[in-house]
Amino acid sequence: QVQLVEAGGGLVQPGGSLRLSCAASGFTFSNYWMHWVRQAPGKGLEWVSVINTANGRLYYSDSVKGRFTISRDNAKNTMYLQMNSLKSEDTAVYYCAKGVAPAAYDYWGQGTQVTVSS
Repeated sequence: QVQLVEAGGGLVQPGGSLRLSCAASGFTFSNYWMHWVRQAPGKGLEWVSVINTANGRLYYSDSVKGRFTISRDNAKNTMYLQMNSLKSEDTAVYYCAKGVAPAAYDYWGQGTQVTVSS
């Protein structure tokens, strides 16, 4: 079955950086677009970024564009999210999700908490 395991979250000061990873199994990772989504306390899911199958097409929400970088290593069945210049409003649980289309996803992992605070 599909499994997605996020890691790399933690507590970081404003302006700091974190790198999240997502280990995938149970499906042919290289065949699917992959997404990052997040959920801030008391809010709904917010789409963050998506990457196509071969690192060629990357899209970001306006709130993270220029600060976050999505990438993937198909040989390792792993996706990453490099987050720089973090702000307090980036505080959320971050989930990776298996895409069914560039703008839709069907499975996601258990999430990793990112807290940006001084």
